[in-house]
Amino acid sequence: MTNPELKSSAPFDRATLEALLTKRFFYAPSFEIYGGVAGLYDFGPTGNALLQNLIQYWRQHFVIEENMLEVDCSIMTPGDVLKTSGHVDKFTDYMCRDTLDPKTVFRADHLIEAVLEARLKGDELARSQALNSKVEALNVDESDADKKKKKKNKAKSKTKVEAKRLDDSVVAEYKNILAQIDNFDCDALAEIIKKYEITNPETGNPVSTPAPFNLMFESSIGPSGQLKSYLRPETAQGQFLNFPRLLEFNNNKLPFASAMVGRAFRNEISPRSGLLRVREFTMAEVEHYVDPEKKDHPRFNEVAGIELPFLSSSVQASGSTEVTHSTIGHAVSSGLVANQTLGYFIGRIYMYLTAVGIDPKRLRFRQHMANEMAHYACDCWDAEIQTSYGWIECVGCADRSAYDLTVHSKRTKQDLCVSENLLEPRVYEKWVHEINMKKFGPHFKKDAKVVTEFLEQRTECELEDIAKELNGPSGKAVINVDGREFELDTSLVQINKATIKEHVRKYTPNVIEPSFGLGRILYSLLEHSYYVRKEDEQRGVLGFCPLVAPFKCLVLPLSGQADFAGPLLEIARNLRKLGVPARVDDSASASIGRRYARNDELGTPFAITVDFQTLEDNSVTLRERDSTKQIRATRDEIIDLVKQLVEGSTSWENVLEKYPLVNSESE
Repeated sequence: MTNPELKSSAPFDRATLEALLTKRFFYAPSFEIYGGVAGLYDFGPTGNALLQNLIQYWRQHFVIEENMLEVDCSIMTPGDVLKTSGHVDKFTDYMCRDTLDPKTVFRADHLIEAVLEARLKGDELARSQALNSKVEALNVDESDADKKKKKKNKAKSKTKVEAKRLDDSVVAEYKNILAQIDNFDCDALAEIIKKYEITNPETGNPVSTPAPFNLMFESSIGPSGQLKSYLRPETAQGQFLNFPRLLEFNNNKLPFASAMVGRAFRNEISPRSGLLRVREFTMAEVEHYVDPEKKDHPRFNEVAGIELPFLSSSVQASGSTEVTHSTIGHAVSSGLVANQTLGYFIGRIYMYLTAVGIDPKRLRFRQHMANEMAHYACDCWDAEIQTSYGWIECVGCADRSAYDLTVHSKRTKQDLCVSENLLEPRVYEKWVHEINMKKFGPHFKKDAKVVTEFLEQRTECELEDIAKELNGPSGKAVINVDGREFELDTSLVQINKATIKEHVRKYTPNVIEPSFGLGRILYSLLEHSYYVRKEDEQRGVLGFCPLVAPFKCLVLPLSGQADFAGPLLEIARNLRKLGVPARVDDSASASIGRRYARNDELGTPFAITVDFQTLEDNSVTLRERDSTKQIRATRDEIIDLVKQLVEGSTSWENVLEKYPLVNSESE
């Protein structure tokens, strides 16, 4: 929407944007007058409207267009649920402390990133200074005025980063570590901290060895406090537990998807970077249930031709962050992306992000590396958006296989499978176990049930491994059940391959999960939308597209004359009746240009002005934010045009083809 020629070439200034966001109350620290709490934020009228518009379009783009089943599940989650899902044991980041100031804590990977990136910047600065010194030595004939100018510019560009030259081999090592930072486990992070002498960047104090820190907020349910629970760290588990009801609601047919928008909570080690790393945030998640043998998608052709920048795990493992541009169709056919359904949702994610205003040039899809990827996942890609904080994961899209439904089914003994009547019987071989109950019960006594359940829960691969031991020379196998060892022999249990003939196929669906961090998308959108006017770099503008703009239209009078009040309120009321959020700015103390400017800071794309001519012929002007151009027409025409522009059924370029420009008021 914005003409690049109207934007200033001045570099992006995060501090200026943050001052604007605070002034216009997009968001602010929660409990601020009590000193605030790190990682908690309140959204003001503008920020909340922007967030709700992102959610509204997300529902349109995914829930409605894909015919998903939207649910709303409890925030409080019993500990047993999250123990089964793996969150209690594995939902951790690695934390280290300042050894001389234990209250100062760091997330280990973020600390390493910050320190190594600062050292690389220092190296770049040192090399630049060395080059400038050589150039200055050559320019001995330059004038005193030129020397003074260079000295002034050099002073302006001073940075807090310490200039220090590094060996080329060290630079290569640092870049290799940064490319793989998400792939390191606790021991590897500890080794890096030790080898490269990573310390507290502020004090230089040494830091402790990293240790796991569980990110969930612990609580309890009921007055006794005996039912341990947590605030949910994601919205997925409630959807999985309601799978049987959702399957029945969908007439027992696959594939189908559930969806949910809601709050999630993570007790971040060191919240920072504004909305990018917080302790309470809004998630939007889809759980798409699919037959594991049928992962093609009927609408895949709609996204197959979209070309995206992919950063594969193999490229990252080589120490590079260079993306490869490929169509989604080629990425799937080549095996880079695991299957069509995963590729389809990657395409839909791209379409959503670019539609709401994310710059496609600052968007990439990064594949999870081996240590980073969940053990049960077949494939996982993050949509990462580039901001002034670097590349930020904003959407994850994973093929979670059948893990979630399988573990909850085993834990609860509830059937979370799909039954499919087959037109022709299915014949196949399968490893099965057969227990000799006459000997099994007396042999294991009170432990018989535990051992039986263990065998029933084994996968085919696990049963095959046990069978190899039983059928080996010893005729025995030792199994480990919750830390206790039990010995089996062929007189107690037989494990063999059997031919199975099925008339009904029963299977556990696989799940493809796109998961959106809406707060991160919102902040990225703020950075991507912000610019300053070419003719006045003091005037900041948020160039939101009408789809997500908090207020779609400003309505204002040219002056505070009483006769303007009636038309002003009527226009605003008619816009709101049409579903167009309109904001009235009738403050008499500010000039028309000043009122335009402060609503440009709110990202309002259009403005209707009531002036003296309105009182004569019922016409008003319509201003477009980015170009600042204006047209004039009757009130009803302008209201209808605004509705069309907001809906996207016409464009400002089309409007200018039909209506002549009028002289704009003082900007």
